[in-house]
Amino acid sequence: MSSRQDEPVPQEPHKEAGSPACPAQWVGAAGTAQDPQSRSRHVTEVVSTGPVRHPRTLPATCLGPARLPQPVGAPGGSQLCSLPDPRCPQVQRVLQPLSLSLQQLSRVQHHMLAAMEAGLRLRKGAHTVPMLPTYVRSTPDGTGESWPPAPSRQLRWRTAPIGSGPLRAGGRAVPAAAAPDSPVLLSLQSKLQSWSKGYSCSGVVGRDVGQLLQAAIQRQSHDINVMVVVNDTVATMMGCRLGTKPCEVGLIVGAGTNSCFMEEARYVESLDDNEGRMCVNTEWGTFGDTGAMADILTTYDEHVDAGSLNKGKHRFEKLIGSLYLGEIARLLLVQLAQDKALHAGGTTPQLRTQGMVTALEGGLAAAQCLLQKLGLQPSDPDCFTVQQVCLAVVTRAACLCATSLAAMLTHMRKNRELPQLDVCVGVDGDTFQARRFRQTLLEMTKKLAPECTATLVSAVDDSRAQGVAVVAAVALRLEAQRREVDQLLQPLRLAPRARQQVQALLQCEMERGLRQETHAQASTRMLPTYVRATPDGSERGDFLALDLGGTNFRVLLVKLRSREAGGICMVSEIYSIPPEVAQGPGSQLFDHIVECIVDFQTKQGLWGRTLPLGFTFSFPCQQKSLDQGILLNWTKGFTASGCEGKDVVELLREAVRRKNQFDLDVVAIVNDTVGTMMSCGYDDPNCEVGLIVGTGTNACYMEELRNVEAVPGAEGRMCINMEWGAFGDNGCLDEFFTHFDAQVDRVSLNPGKQRFEKLISGMYLGEIVRMVLVELVEKELLFQGRPCPALQTPGIFPTKFLSTIESDGLALRQASAVLQNLGLAASVEDALLVRKVCQVVSLRAGQLCGAALAAVAEKIRDNRGLAQLAVTVGVDGTLYKLHPHFSQHVQQTVKELAPRCTVTFLQSEDGSGKGAALVAAVACRIAQSRAAPATGQ
Repeated sequence: MSSRQDEPVPQEPHKEAGSPACPAQWVGAAGTAQDPQSRSRHVTEVVSTGPVRHPRTLPATCLGPARLPQPVGAPGGSQLCSLPDPRCPQVQRVLQPLSLSLQQLSRVQHHMLAAMEAGLRLRKGAHTVPMLPTYVRSTPDGTGESWPPAPSRQLRWRTAPIGSGPLRAGGRAVPAAAAPDSPVLLSLQSKLQSWSKGYSCSGVVGRDVGQLLQAAIQRQSHDINVMVVVNDTVATMMGCRLGTKPCEVGLIVGAGTNSCFMEEARYVESLDDNEGRMCVNTEWGTFGDTGAMADILTTYDEHVDAGSLNKGKHRFEKLIGSLYLGEIARLLLVQLAQDKALHAGGTTPQLRTQGMVTALEGGLAAAQCLLQKLGLQPSDPDCFTVQQVCLAVVTRAACLCATSLAAMLTHMRKNRELPQLDVCVGVDGDTFQARRFRQTLLEMTKKLAPECTATLVSAVDDSRAQGVAVVAAVALRLEAQRREVDQLLQPLRLAPRARQQVQALLQCEMERGLRQETHAQASTRMLPTYVRATPDGSERGDFLALDLGGTNFRVLLVKLRSREAGGICMVSEIYSIPPEVAQGPGSQLFDHIVECIVDFQTKQGLWGRTLPLGFTFSFPCQQKSLDQGILLNWTKGFTASGCEGKDVVELLREAVRRKNQFDLDVVAIVNDTVGTMMSCGYDDPNCEVGLIVGTGTNACYMEELRNVEAVPGAEGRMCINMEWGAFGDNGCLDEFFTHFDAQVDRVSLNPGKQRFEKLISGMYLGEIVRMVLVELVEKELLFQGRPCPALQTPGIFPTKFLSTIESDGLALRQASAVLQNLGLAASVEDALLVRKVCQVVSLRAGQLCGAALAAVAEKIRDNRGLAQLAVTVGVDGTLYKLHPHFSQHVQQTVKELAPRCTVTFLQSEDGSGKGAALVAAVACRIAQSRAAPATGQ
């Protein structure tokens, strides 16, 4: 530790704020900083004002080099302590234990930070503070009823004195506060942990004070309902603000001390709901009860504690609360008198009487009055000594308060992952109102937490009453908003019965698609793929694979070896499909594909070799054989003309003939779903289902051939390409479509088509969320109803944002960052609401996908007459793989709806490429096995 860090925190008489040594900064009537030196500081102080109040001009932090008061007799001390007074060394010796170095203060700050974090994590044992959740989840946003003291409203209250009798009487004797009749909003349990500040009423600790208050009101026959229960610290935070900026920290330094702050809910382990923020009541007055501050406690502190009502408790509060500071000062004066450094060594009964010293702020006149009150004859040196004692006590208290405030600010900055924290702190209490306390608190907070910008907002007379009203008003706003949001999102929620209904509808559509007489009316095409087997591991050789399924096109060389020789080895090249090619003439598209194949063969040294080729073509096709596929219709933004209704393998061969440079042996055409199943089947022979959930969605499975009426034969099995993206195109799912889905469908490239795909695939989920957000803004439930032109732009909210916003841990920060990048100024509540919308939309998508997959699993089980089915699903697609919760939603729904099926999910690695080669390889293996007997004959 450097010498600078070990320098003592000095004490000196007051300098007038605004003097050349200490130019002042304050907030003017317009709310702008005014500084005589035009220099800025990170920590400032203002006065909390209502809509029509003007701030008081209180002195704030010193500008320029920080000048902290020096200890008595220290270099740089005031002229006051330089007087030729032989008693100055004695005064310095008595006050020295109160002088704390920066190293000591940093250590206290570290201990407080650790105690706060331990309290949040519910760690029992040494050095913790309670860190109690208050269930205040939001600060005012300036809308609706959030600010009761608007010009059109009046705030009325009455202060009732509480005598010493009720302080110690039974709980029934405590007066009940009254408020205008209001509906019951919250059922809060606010159990009293312990009394402090001189209270010791029996029968209250451990009980719900809200219920006790309600019972007292009812005993007096008042028609009043208790809505919320908060302590004075929370009320101070909620009742103070800087202009329109609310406070996120509350600080009380009066008879006692406490603090609260808006914590990230995920760090409060006692909460079941870890989203958003929660105001935490630190109850930091108890810090040190387990010995964390033993090294800085003085004999005077021990005497004060021994004479208190709660010995050994609230040790931190006894160092900075005004209820105890006067007693510390009195004990110091007694010691000085005994050392003959005050009143020539004489004492009086008043000086020896506990509680005789209260106010510690003021100049020489105040010191003279205090000496007279203590029965001492005031001399000028004695007045100077008294002033030094009071200053030392107040300065130490302010420094210790600064350590804890700095710990809290550091904790907030770290948890929010911010390089710099900028918050407003609502402050109240008579100790804080002392000018020297404020100044030292500001300077030391800045020194201990330089990366935090804190604006201290001093409470005014009605701040606490206003804060209680604000808590209730914010709760009313949030409750009203929650109800309206839930009502708007309700159509997007799938009840268990609805999920069962979707499963049953798909099973029905599958049966209709497999039958010849009903195939035309079925929304699921149930197309035969002529893939009759999955890999058995014996496939060998070199194969080409083509993969066309989106804006990129791939050519692959796949080498199948034994597992001992390395298994599968692949080399690939990616080529882009420009929009003008994807949406131009079909001949142009296939010519472009052939050019890509030529380039790849040249680079890989394959020129002159004709390898078996598998073609992954991820668009709806009706296959007549394994190497013949009729394109039914384009999807995914492709509209190339002259292709629909034609065999895409023949279109590819025609393009090769036009090139007239090489030949292709196209063995099989498959879609990406079949390729995924085959790719996973190479690793798991139990894989008989393929699932794609990415930009689009589809599924395939191994059906009993006897059920496929479009293909002759009754023995064996055949992979069926379901094309389930079109599920619901015939209207069978209309009751599950919301007006948000209708909006997305209406502006799509294929209105009325691929209806199921538009509910669950990556191309559309972001648009559904955007439509919901637009309506929330229109209803003034989001962004405070401010116009958001960016949200009116189609496609501005892609589905990848859902994955980002719903990620665990940093979801709130991620949501805020996404919205900020869109130019949307979002509050914490806005970010939470956007995340909620994303969660509802993605949950529905996962449940719909799971319900459909459960239908497939049950179909396979029924086909085989099994009591229990074990099957593996090969899965691919960015939505399934990258969304943090989508896969869980799918799997949970399958488990719920198909309890007699044990379904294992295996993610595919390059199913559309490797899978196509494997289809070709299996076809070659089967052809060779059939040819072998014929050769033998």
